[in-house]
Amino acid sequence: MSKPPVRTTWIYLLRHGATAANRAVPYRIQGRGSDLDLDELGRCQALRAAEVLRTIALEAVYSSPLRRARQTAAEIARLHRLEVRVVPELVEADVGAWEGLTWEEVEQRDPDHFAFFLANPGTVPYLGGESFQDVQARVLPALNALATLHPGGRIAVVAHNVVNRAYLAALLNLPISQARGLPQANGGINLIRHDGHPPGRIVTLNAALHLEGLE
Repeated sequence: MSKPPVRTTWIYLLRHGATAANRAVPYRIQGRGSDLDLDELGRCQALRAAEVLRTIALEAVYSSPLRRARQTAAEIARLHRLEVRVVPELVEADVGAWEGLTWEEVEQRDPDHFAFFLANPGTVPYLGGESFQDVQARVLPALNALATLHPGGRIAVVAHNVVNRAYLAALLNLPISQARGLPQANGGINLIRHDGHPPGRIVTLNAALHLEGLE
C-alpha cells in the first residue's frame, strides 16, 4: 500500500517588535515578568513584518500571551482577517531574580551564579527562573503540535528571543549551550518547513531586510 503524500506545513516564526526595555542602554533583561507594550519603533517593526506576510495565505496567527507578542501578531492577523490565537507555552523565559536588571547589575549582585550561567548557558537557569533547556522542553512540542494542526498550510507564530533561539537550536541540531548565539532581531522572521517529521527544517533564519531604515 502506498504512503499518503506528505503535506508540508510552513511556519513563519517571528520575534515580537521592540519595547523600551529592548532598546535600553545598557540593555535590561526582559523575560515573562515584563509585560510591556511595543514602543514606536516596535510598532513600525510589526507593521513591516505584517506587510511582508500580507501576500502569504496564512491559515492562522499564533502568539505568546505577552502584550509585545500579541500586539505584533495583531498587525499580521489584521491583514488576513484572522484572530490571534494565544499559546501559553510560547511565553518568554522566566528570568527569575534577574528581571529588569542590566547584565552588570546581575554580575554585581550574583557573581557566582552569573559565572556559572555564562559557563553553562544552556542548562543553568536564570537565577530563580528557567534555563534554555527548560524553555526548549516546552516550546518544541508546542510548535510541533501547531504544525500538526495545519497540514499543508501556512501559519504565523510570534514569540520571543529566548523562545525562538531555544527552538531553532533544536532544528539546527545544535547543543543547547549554543542557543544564545543565534540572532533574533525584533520583527525578524524565520521560515520553518515541516514535512511530517518533527522538529522541521529551517529554510530562512532571522530574515530582517524588511526592517532596514528603521531606527
